[in-house]
Order: sequence, then structure tokens, then C-alpha cells
Amino acid sequence: MRTVSIAAAAAHVECSKDANVIDESLAAYKSIDAVMAAQQDLVEIVHTLSQVVCVKG
Repeated sequence: MRTVSIAAAAAHVECSKDANVIDESLAAYKSIDAVMAAQQDLVEIVHTLSQVVCVKG
């Protein structure tokens, strides 16, 4: 298994990278396209939404 630092994993994400605010791993999130492709026999895509911003804290 490959180990990636939080700072390296979040390099493309605009966020505070202090030890006091990092509370979850970016690796916990999967690509929604990959998830939907894996479920294509169970679901029908009717609409596709795009996230604009996520604000925490």
C-alpha cells in the first residue's frame, strides 16, 4: 500500500492544512463516476450535479 502525506494528497485542494483542522483523509472519498459506473445495472442517471464549494468549520 502506498502512503501519501496529507499535505501531498491535499495539494490540489484549497484548504487549511494545519494539524488542528485536518480531521479526515481525502482517500476516504471515491470518484462518483467510478461509483456510478459500478452500479450501472442498479441505477439510472437522471441528473448530474456539480459541487461548487465545500465549507467546513
